[in-house]
Amino acid sequence: MSGLVGLLIPLEWAVCLGEAAGEHGAEEASSTGFPPGVSSFCSRALLPGVLPEWVNNHLFQAVLGAAVVIGFWLWMARGQKVVPGRKQFVGEYLYNVLRNTIARDILGHDYRAFLPYLVALFSFILVNNLFGQFFLFMFPTFSKIGYAYGLALLSWILYNAAGIWKSGFFGYLKKSTLPAGVPKALWILIIPLEFLSNFIVRPITLALRLFANLFAGHLVVLVFVVGGTLLLESGQAFYMAAGGVSLIFSFAIFGLEIFVGVLQAYIFTVLTAQYVSSALADEH
Repeated sequence: MSGLVGLLIPLEWAVCLGEAAGEHGAEEASSTGFPPGVSSFCSRALLPGVLPEWVNNHLFQAVLGAAVVIGFWLWMARGQKVVPGRKQFVGEYLYNVLRNTIARDILGHDYRAFLPYLVALFSFILVNNLFGQFFLFMFPTFSKIGYAYGLALLSWILYNAAGIWKSGFFGYLKKSTLPAGVPKALWILIIPLEFLSNFIVRPITLALRLFANLFAGHLVVLVFVVGGTLLLESGQAFYMAAGGVSLIFSFAIFGLEIFVGVLQAYIFTVLTAQYVSSALADEH
């Protein structure tokens, strides 16, 4: 495999193959161009032999993403003026979009208490999604299912805690599992379905939606870039032309992935706000 792919996309599949077939297997994968697939999403130990194996490159990305988000908003909050400059304008615009179109419109007068979390949530997801388009990383953090589940768990805790705070434990449980006006004859059917929907399915689908989009997008990028590079190295004119087309088309895929990354950050944040809103809503 040429240095082009190694620069653009750090390929974790060599690590996975090495674990399965030994060090020789990893070397063979690097030289023969083992096709990308699910194994391309394996993690690499950050400092083997020095730090525990769970301290890997993807954990580093997540921590770095959090640091970038904190640093960005602290930087935007400094030097505020009555007449904003370009930096302040960008920060206020982003903040106002999240405050007005998500927090205030969905949560109403209760939005202020949840606004910091929603701003941090959107920013964190967006930064980690955009890691998939930068050549030093070339991996969206949330294409690892564990990180998506972890974030969904935080939102699950938030909206359930908000509902319990508003209605009390048993009051919230009743409101979440038994909609007003349901005939008693249907309680045996409605209560399990509502419990399953509100407490089990919501966080799972919230995580899977984010994970699946980022996973699929990164896999498509791998196919076009790695496949295009292998075709270029084939030495045959037809395959080399196809490889060139594949690499050129990959730029359109990168653009699509940027759009998907922003969209998924927005959707995850909107759904979290919607779940909080439903937990705080009064019974009708």
